[in-house]
Amino acid sequence: MLFNSIEFLVFLPIVFLSYWFLFNRSVKLQNLFVVGVSYLFYGWWDGRFLLLIAFTSFFSWLSGIGIEKIRNTSEDNLKSMRLKCRWIAGGNIVLNLLILGFFKYYNFFIESFVSAFSLAGITLHTSTLYVILPVGISFYTFQALSYTIDVYRKRLEPTHDIVAFFAFVSFFPQLVAGPIERATNLLVQFYKPRTFIYDNAVDGVRQMLWGFFKKIVIADNCALVVNDVFGNYGHYSGSTLLMGAILFAFQIYGDFSGYSDIAIGTAKLFGVNLKQNFRYPYFSLNIIDFWRRWHISLNTWFVDYVYIPLGGNRVGRFKHIRNILIIFLLSGLWHGANWTFIGWGLYHGLLFICLLLLKGNKQQTPRLLKMSVTFAFVTLGWILFRSETVSMAFAYITDMFSSSLLKVPKVSGINNVIALISLFFIALMLCIEWKNRDKLFGLDLSAVRSIWIRYSLYMVILVSIYFFGNNSSDFIYFQF
Repeated sequence: MLFNSIEFLVFLPIVFLSYWFLFNRSVKLQNLFVVGVSYLFYGWWDGRFLLLIAFTSFFSWLSGIGIEKIRNTSEDNLKSMRLKCRWIAGGNIVLNLLILGFFKYYNFFIESFVSAFSLAGITLHTSTLYVILPVGISFYTFQALSYTIDVYRKRLEPTHDIVAFFAFVSFFPQLVAGPIERATNLLVQFYKPRTFIYDNAVDGVRQMLWGFFKKIVIADNCALVVNDVFGNYGHYSGSTLLMGAILFAFQIYGDFSGYSDIAIGTAKLFGVNLKQNFRYPYFSLNIIDFWRRWHISLNTWFVDYVYIPLGGNRVGRFKHIRNILIIFLLSGLWHGANWTFIGWGLYHGLLFICLLLLKGNKQQTPRLLKMSVTFAFVTLGWILFRSETVSMAFAYITDMFSSSLLKVPKVSGINNVIALISLFFIALMLCIEWKNRDKLFGLDLSAVRSIWIRYSLYMVILVSIYFFGNNSSDFIYFQF
């Protein structure tokens, strides 16, 4: 079920009222209801994959129970006990990664394998399978894996409450596109009674409204122009290609951060707090700062479970560089089965390393210039991310940096008007977010005392959604 759909507008109030008025007698009852509506929400897309998320949830829960049992009952020596726990945790991790790998990367690796042999003049006769990628599989798999790892590391006590655990993995607001939550934050909230707090609910509605604005007004309008430009890049001037790249930068930001705002705001309606996933990344002063602000839940996941175990920055320079490249390559691969994503990850990894080696954080440069340079590098990377192939990305960039870069950008038909509308609303969004850059989300007006100013801005957002909204596309990160 999509957030930007009529079905969700019907689904949400029914679930909200039922949650607080019919299923509020006990925590267990509320959690059962959460699991039921979350499976309905996910199954609305394709009910067949409910078995997959249930499988992931059950064996991840079981791994925690198994680790606890070995620690409590084992009469063997400490080394043997640790080995058994490692086998249980490792087995669950491998099982979940194999499932993720099959659905997400099977065809990619087969095709790459065949292509590699064809370069050597060897023709392999093989076939690929038509594998449907389950929506959100990367998100809920990583969420379940973090639980197993944290239990193994003794950072978290395993839960015996299977209903609470299923609610943790499948919680519908963040199920299909994050934020990727940790059990230490989300699971523990399903242990305790949740009470309705009016101010939190109002704050959640505000954050949802801001998310819908970024998705429907900005991202979906940008998408119309971006699809045209990237689909016909060989026919457009360099200036138009530059505009297409900039609009894609705001399309993916509006789309993904918009989803996160809707998810976090929706969770607040149910008395659940999710972690911030974006912190105004286009106000970043350098690439390192950008990665502290963009898709925070994924980046911290890789830092905690890959980067630090490899030694982090507490190793020699060579190994430190290796560790950085590994997490960026994994981040690229996490996004999809395409060399463009791997190249995008490598690109950011190299920028990150260059900045560390040059110690760019200490340069005394005007803030606006730093933000502009960072945005330029990020936007260049988005071209690779958006392109269908690596060769297309290089062709796009080559055409963009041609003599026609100084021409007035122009796209076909009505898209010229849509581009102007998109740029206007992007400017409006940036002004609002800059004003509230110290808040958790752009439309946080809790500190504004004038009720007239607050509600006037709400009306501007609502009217913009109604008249300029283009509810025409899925969320980009559903494919990941």
